[in-house]
Amino acid sequence: MDHDEKELLAKAEKPLEIASALHSYYKGKIAVSPKCRVRDMRDFDVWYSPGVAAPCREIEKNPELAYEYTCKWNTVAVISDGTRVLGLGDIGPTAAIPVMEGKALLYKYLGGVDSFPICLDTKDPDKFIETVKLLHPTLGGINLEDISQPKCFYILEKLRKESPIPVWHDDQQGTAAVTLAGLLNALKVAGKKIEDVKVVFLGAGAANICIAKMFFSTGVTPENCVMYDSKGPLNQKRSDIQETQSLKEKWNICNTTNKKGFEGPVWEALKGADVFIALSKPGPGTVKKDWIRNMARNAIVFVCANPVPEIWPWEAKEAGALVVATGRSDFPNQVNNSLGFPGIFRGVLDVRAKTITDEMCIAAARELAKTAEDRGLSEEYIIPTMDEWEVFPREAQAVGMKAIEQGVAGITMSKEELYKTAESIIRNARESAKILMESGMIRDFDKQC
Repeated sequence: MDHDEKELLAKAEKPLEIASALHSYYKGKIAVSPKCRVRDMRDFDVWYSPGVAAPCREIEKNPELAYEYTCKWNTVAVISDGTRVLGLGDIGPTAAIPVMEGKALLYKYLGGVDSFPICLDTKDPDKFIETVKLLHPTLGGINLEDISQPKCFYILEKLRKESPIPVWHDDQQGTAAVTLAGLLNALKVAGKKIEDVKVVFLGAGAANICIAKMFFSTGVTPENCVMYDSKGPLNQKRSDIQETQSLKEKWNICNTTNKKGFEGPVWEALKGADVFIALSKPGPGTVKKDWIRNMARNAIVFVCANPVPEIWPWEAKEAGALVVATGRSDFPNQVNNSLGFPGIFRGVLDVRAKTITDEMCIAAARELAKTAEDRGLSEEYIIPTMDEWEVFPREAQAVGMKAIEQGVAGITMSKEELYKTAESIIRNARESAKILMESGMIRDFDKQC
């Protein structure tokens, strides 16, 4: 391992070294705080008994008024069973709380969405579904998170059909939307047409399967693609997948991609490939330089394992890749779900959408890509960073407009109204956090952290 690799690994480890101390200091990352005036105790005559009976009676007659009178309009639960947490695996629901709470913090700061973590103590998908359905009266939407495959597909599919509020799984739809945005701009930089590119996927988990589906919906030709799981390429000869009822999503990939029935190793499939999407085992060394060297000219390589990508970006560049993206913020082109879900759910909530369609996700991806394009694309810049906060109201606007167009919105607004609404809510959330820190209400732990 050379000096640069040691330095990068040390940088990746730094947050782990201070995280426990910071979590202990703050005793969590989010809290419930008042948003209404409380001048003195008499105000509780309105906020609680007897005054609260009036909105209760009105909501009983018209349940839609809950969106006007309560926090339902802006509240999302981040719900997990802790069976596939980040790179940690099945650590259980209690150990998953810090991740779900972190997600809730991102929702608030980046999207102005009030969010709360709920970790369920069951691995039974039907119990999970039933519990989530019972929670819907209080919520405006549900974010499923870190649920193992294949039950995550079953849970999402059933809840999308049976829940009266929008449900999405960020590990599927969120990852796919952000990756699609990166691909659209990478293709522009590389001068390649989406319908012509040959794509190889390394990893056949929930994320890559949903990425592939969204790619296909946007113009990638399925016949030009090959996907690999731990046993090899997916194709129609994979009886192990066909015979497993719970793997129907993988079997669908077997039937729609790899039409020539290629059965060789991934490095052979990469010969002449234009795009490589890896969400697999952390590296370095999972992907070899020789593999990239055999790809087509101006190759596009997304190596998104964390904390270490499947191959170091500079190695992929040395091997001939034109555009390289990772999941890390210390390299250019970070493909990060946090660029997607806050803005997407902002738009969903603002128009009271009843569901989150694939077309709404694609609309968000296109706007995410357009935000970067407006700043000027390059090999080192194909997707915005989280610092470019205007991306979130722009995504919200795009999602809201698509929901209205598809007839799944409960509220109709103009394009300008959607942007102004989202921008105001997000700005307020960021400014509120700033004021709390400046006033000392949120105390500083250590100015070096």
